[in-house]
This record gives sequence, structure tokens and C-alpha cells, in this order.
Amino acid sequence: MTPPSESAHRPGTEHASDAEPTPESLDRRALWRVDSVGPIDGRYRRDTEALAEYFSEHALMEYRVRVESEYFLALHEEPALGLEPLTEEEVAAVRELGTLAAEDAHLIKQIEVRGHDGNPATKHDVKAVEYFMKHRLAGKLPPEKLEWVHFGLTSEDVNNMAYALMLRDATNRVMLPEATNVLNALEEQAERYADLPMLARTHGQPASPTTLGKEFRVFAERFGRQLGQIERQTLQVKLNGATGNYNAHLAAFPEFDWEGFAERFVRRASDANSGVRLELNYVTTQIESHDSYAELFDAMRRLNTVLLDFDQDMWRYISDGWLVERPEDGATGSSTMPHKVNPINFENSEGNIGIANALFEHFGRKLPVSRLQRDLSDSTVERNFGVAFAHSLVAYKNTLKGLAKVEANGPKIEGVLEAHPEVVAEAIQTVLRSYGVERPYELLKEATRGREVTQEILDELVDSLDLPEDRRAYLKGFKPREYVGIAAKLARGEAGETAT
Repeated sequence: MTPPSESAHRPGTEHASDAEPTPESLDRRALWRVDSVGPIDGRYRRDTEALAEYFSEHALMEYRVRVESEYFLALHEEPALGLEPLTEEEVAAVRELGTLAAEDAHLIKQIEVRGHDGNPATKHDVKAVEYFMKHRLAGKLPPEKLEWVHFGLTSEDVNNMAYALMLRDATNRVMLPEATNVLNALEEQAERYADLPMLARTHGQPASPTTLGKEFRVFAERFGRQLGQIERQTLQVKLNGATGNYNAHLAAFPEFDWEGFAERFVRRASDANSGVRLELNYVTTQIESHDSYAELFDAMRRLNTVLLDFDQDMWRYISDGWLVERPEDGATGSSTMPHKVNPINFENSEGNIGIANALFEHFGRKLPVSRLQRDLSDSTVERNFGVAFAHSLVAYKNTLKGLAKVEANGPKIEGVLEAHPEVVAEAIQTVLRSYGVERPYELLKEATRGREVTQEILDELVDSLDLPEDRRAYLKGFKPREYVGIAAKLARGEAGETAT
């Protein structure tokens, strides 16, 4: 079951473009909306437009129609059911429904809310899809064949498949590529600054030096690990009727292997060669348990948390002047202080991640819990999947924008490092241990802790030790900019290459 075409018509996307909009060319309804309740479809619409293909009301209807259509066709491909085969024209007519035009989506809504063609409103969104399909296929298929639409299914069979496909496609086609762009940017910065020595801080205090590139590599490794877990995620789905037992299916066809049919159907639907995939959950209540949904959302939350941590560190580096931002032409940093160039992209990313993760956390707590066979409290939650994805997408784009504007302030970074010679005290006391000197830690602690330390103080301390001249010279040779261990190697992604 292939996902909806990315070029399929969607209301409000006719003028979407990657090009920077101008007042003359901009569709204000689509991209400068000022009457939206939330920023996802307003202020951030340009950044979130791609997700409308998967999470809009129109998209949900289309996924439902596609599930129903492919299920209908799959039934007619089973010889054991003894159904009269569909003609090529009939197959084409059914499959054509899977690309839902705007007028089709409006008709489904009309069937649900107001009724249509003399029939009262269904007040049920999935039943409205069934009636829509029968209406569109009337005259193209014999009336008796129309009753195989939605045969044996409960609405949750259609919904859980539709939402799983939405999550799969949005993750594989939008979220993973954009997150991969973030990972690539982190790796590029790690390589770029692999050899730039930098003061590290633990507990906010000066600590053993590192390199700027190595700090980027840490986040690249963390982000990449979480990304890999999302890429291997499976989403479970069900296709087993009102309470998960194939009751109605077996009543009509007692000898047919409905479990085998469901397995084949889901395998065909899960056509992704990589990334998130679908698999059949054989044992369910009326609803699929959504544990795998929670797994995906928790993986997204962990990925976002790594990025939030990175955003905050970048904010601090910019605040300290270790990184500088190139100002955008015409941009205003403050309404009153003309000199300011604020780290707005990293701040925006941090804020959007907070919203996204709050939603992901709620999804993970809420969806696996249902009263007995089911209740409808999950329905409104599922309709907000796109909101969490959209806030995440805005965050990824803003982190990328921020990274594209910053560069290291080498002299500042090196100056701060050289101003803290005490960070080599670790090296001196550790080497003294290897020389057999008694209580070297305490010796360095007394000389350096809680006071301003200069290179002269360290040299005098070393000279006072009863050591051969060559060993004293070795100890005095430690300088902060050179005391970085294998940081440069790690920054280049070469960790573990010499391990045996």
C-alpha cells in the first residue's frame, strides 16, 4: 500500500514553495495566516507544510479510503473466498478512490455531519468513508459487490491502519530526512573544529580541556544513536474485527484463514524498505494496544531531548562569546538595543522541543491505556500526532538555521583556556602518582583550590619537588592548549579504532 502522492492536491497548499516568499507572490492564507488558533498552521506554516500531506484532516480521510480500498481489493484476490473476480476497470475504479480530491474530502465531511443523497448524517467519520466509497463506486461496480466495502471490519481496524501508515510515512519521508540533516551538520562541525582546544566546564567550573569539535561529536553520536532506533522502529496494527477475534469474519467464512489473510495484507501494506515499518499484532482487544506507538513517540522524545541539550549548550557558548553569530541582513535583535544579535534559532528550537516532548510524553502515557475493550478518549489524542511532529520539525529547522550562522571565535576560546593554567593540575598530580610521590593530589589541591593560579605558581611547585631535572621539566611542559588527550581523534569520529 503506497503512501499518498506528495503532489496530490491538498487544500491550502497550492502555492507552497521552497522559495523565499515576497508580498507579491505569497499566498497569505497559506503562509501568512494570522487567524489560526495555533502557530503550526499560522506563523510556522512554511516550516510545517510538508506534514499536512500526512496529518491533516484531508490526509486522514485519504489514508482511511486507501485502507478500505486495498482491503476490498485484497478480499477479491483470495480464491478461497469464492468471490467473483474484479475486472481491470473495477480495480482501477476502486484504486482511483485512494487519491482523494478536495471535493471528495468535503463530501465525506458532508456525509458525516449533514447527510447526503437523502440519507441522514452518520455522525461517524469512518462510516462516512464507507458510504462515500459506495456512492462513488455506484454504477461502476454491481450493487452486490459494494457490500464488500468495510466487510467484517470495525472502525478501529481502519483507523489503526490509517494512523500507522500516517506515522510511518511522515517519519520516513519528512522527519528522518530532516533529522539526518541535523546529524550531518553536527558531524561537519565536529570535523571543522576537531583541533580547536577549548576549556571544558564541569559544574560550570574550569575543567580539563577538550576541543570544540569533540563537544560537537558527543552530540552527533548521541543524536545518531537515537535516530538509528527510530529507523528500526516497527508499528503494530490489527485487522481482526470488533473485539479482536474475527467473530464476524468467521461467521461468514468459517473455513477461511483470516489470520493468514491479515498477515499478508499487513505485509503488503508495509512496503517501506527502510525506516519505520508495519507488522501485524495478532492478539488485541477492539483496539490495537498502541504500545509500539508509545515506543516510537518515546524514541522521538529522546531524540528531541538530545537536541534540546545541544541547543542550551550552544546558547551558553554564544553567550560567553566562544561562538559568534553572523547577523542577518535587516534583522532586528532587540526593539531597543541595536547592537544585539540574539541566538533566536536555538531558543526557538528549545521552546518547540518542549512542546513536542510534552505531547509525545502524553501520547506515550495515554494511548496504551483504555477502559476494557476501548473508549474514545484516544481519538482526539491521535488527531494531535501532527502537532507534536510539527513542533519537532520546526525545532530541527531552527537548529539547522542556527548552526549555519555560527562560527568559532578562536582567539576568545584560546584566551579563556590560557587564562586557566590550573586545569593541568590534574595532569601533574596523576604523573606524580606514577613517580611514587606521596599524597600528590593533596599537594596540588592545597596549591590550586579556591585561588587564582598562574603558570609561575605551578612551576614553583614543581621545582620544589625532590625529582630529577628531566622529570620536573616534563611536568612544567604541560600547557592547557596541549592537554586535550584524544579529543581531536574523537572529534573526527575515530573512537575505538585502536582498541583491541
